[in-house]
Amino acid sequence: MSQPSAPSEVRTGGAPGRAARPGRSRHPLARFLLRRLAIAVLLAFGITLVTFVLTNLVPGDPVTANLGQNALGDPALVAQWRADHGLDKPLPQQYLTYLGGLLQGDLGVSQQSHRPVLTDLAEFVPSTIELAGSAILVSLVVGVAFGVVAALRRDRPSDQALRVLSLIGISVPTFWLALVAFYVFFFRLQITPGSGRINPDMSAPPAVTGLFTVDAALAGQWDVFASAAGHLITPALVLAAYTIGLLTRFTRSAVLEVLGQDYVRAARAKGLPGRVILFRYVLRSALVPIITVAGLAFGSLLSGTVLVESVFARPGIGQYAYKSATTLDLPAVMGVGLVVGCVYVVINLVVDVLYGVIDPRVRLS
Repeated sequence: MSQPSAPSEVRTGGAPGRAARPGRSRHPLARFLLRRLAIAVLLAFGITLVTFVLTNLVPGDPVTANLGQNALGDPALVAQWRADHGLDKPLPQQYLTYLGGLLQGDLGVSQQSHRPVLTDLAEFVPSTIELAGSAILVSLVVGVAFGVVAALRRDRPSDQALRVLSLIGISVPTFWLALVAFYVFFFRLQITPGSGRINPDMSAPPAVTGLFTVDAALAGQWDVFASAAGHLITPALVLAAYTIGLLTRFTRSAVLEVLGQDYVRAARAKGLPGRVILFRYVLRSALVPIITVAGLAFGSLLSGTVLVESVFARPGIGQYAYKSATTLDLPAVMGVGLVVGCVYVVINLVVDVLYGVIDPRVRLS
């Protein structure tokens, strides 16, 4: 594998034999995690500012969108509505009020549902997490497996077939694939459930996590679990098609690059079994770039489910964001933007932690 890092005195340019400061190299993973957590907090604060500014720069008048064109003829009504929603204050003061509410867990009240935005998000976000989480799991298992097979059988017919399949997965529009899958498997063949999250004649399981599959399993309602899983299969596979193609091609390139390294040739020359070389040397070295792509792919899946949710009529954050944007429901739009931004921050934090676990050089650098 890669050469070990140079001693600290050589890296820092100090005199030979100079001892490292006590505690400098202790618990490098803990210091690595603390640095990443501090960066995540700063990013979260920046997300609130960017979300607030961009939302208020959107063209259009929320008064017109919510009260209608006829209400503009009543200045008293317009002034009252702006005062009730805090829009009569300067933007800096609005932001400070918004930030103070965030620190107390208050995202404001939706102008459409007239419910707290946090309540709306708690209802819609779990559905999207369930869909995107299932899609990324399928993508990781299938995409990484296809990429490894394609790399090990380079330029053979199986490699060519997998490369063509990955190219198709990347090229086919998701909304078109969703429409075709719904028409073929539900309407024509009738082998998959229809729209929604469970069958219409079933009640939702007791809410624990908001994920119907998990909540049904915790409650022992296996008929509801089977229905929720069945309604999840087709949209998850449709959503995973692009990511499978992306991970297949990226994994193939990463594995091929590692296979050409000297330490892999040395392991083969020593007579190590191919399985040991693959899992202990090749995959571990190739995992860092694969994890990067997988993390970004999960974020894009979570924020790009609106079309799939529309086709399969799944109540998720994509549908909620679309309705909020079309009605200029500013608190709801900012809430969705904050959730999506925080998801990316959490994903980047998890990816950074996995970097440090897989490759010690990352946390020591």
